[in-house]
Amino acid sequence: MIGANDEKYMRMALAEAAAAAEDGEVPVGAVVVSKGRIIAKGHNMTDLLHDPTAHAEMIALTAATEALGSRYLDECELYVTLEPCPMCAAALSWAQLGRLVYGASDPKRGYSLFTPSLLHPRTEVSSGVLADESGAIVSDYFKTKRKS
Repeated sequence: MIGANDEKYMRMALAEAAAAAEDGEVPVGAVVVSKGRIIAKGHNMTDLLHDPTAHAEMIALTAATEALGSRYLDECELYVTLEPCPMCAAALSWAQLGRLVYGASDPKRGYSLFTPSLLHPRTEVSSGVLADESGAIVSDYFKTKRKS
C-alpha cells in the first residue's frame, strides 16, 4: 500500500541516486525514515570505497542503526530507488526492517526472484513508487556507460 509521504521520501532517495551518478557510481539512492524523520541516507559507493558491498541500502542501513543505537529497524521505513539485491534484502531481514518502499523493479538481480522471500516475514513492501523516474536514472547511466 502506498503511503501519503512515499513520493516525498522517494524523491529524496532519487536525490541520493543523482549524487551517486555524479560520483560515477551506479545511481541508486536510499533514505531511512523513523517516526516521520529521516535518520539516514545513502547511495552506491562501491567504486569509491573499493567495496562490492557498499550498496545504497547497506550505507543507509549502517547509518540508521548507528543513529538509533540499535541493530533493529523494525519501526523504520527504507526508501530505495531500485529493488534491493539479495545481499541487501538479507541484511534488511537481519535488521528486521519494518517497511521497504522501492521504485523500479530489478528483473535481473532483485531479491523478488527468490522464494521464499529474503526479507523478514514482518517487513511490509510497497513497490513502484516513482518507478519511471527511478528506472530512467539507472537506464540512462548504463546507456552512457555503453557509449563511452
